Amino acid sequence: QLQLVESGGGLVQPGGSLRLSCAASGFALRYYAIGWFRQAPGKEREGVSCISSIGSGIKYRDSVKDRFTISRDNAKNTAYLQMNSLKPEDTAVYFCVIVAGCTSVNPTPTSSWGQGTQVTVSS
Repeated sequence: QLQLVESGGGLVQPGGSLRLSCAASGFALRYYAIGWFRQAPGKEREGVSCISSIGSGIKYRDSVKDRFTISRDNAKNTAYLQMNSLKPEDTAVYFCVIVAGCTSVNPTPTSSWGQGTQVTVSS
């Protein structure tokens, strides 16, 4: 069963930055598109960004464009989400999953959901 492990979350002040990591174990991440999703308390899970297997296709939801950057290092079997200029409304648990391509900011997940990593933006 393909599964990814998220890390890098934490508490940060508004305007701060965090870099989330998404590590694959036991399989080669390079064959798969990756999606980052988030779920805030009381809200539905939403797509944040995705990247195609070779990194040529990237999508962002409008609210994070110009602040977040998705990337991947296939040699390290890891994907990343660099988050800058964080806002309180970015507070959520962030998840990464394998997705069925990156043609939409809400791609279809094809791997299991992990535990995610908590991001809290607060002063």
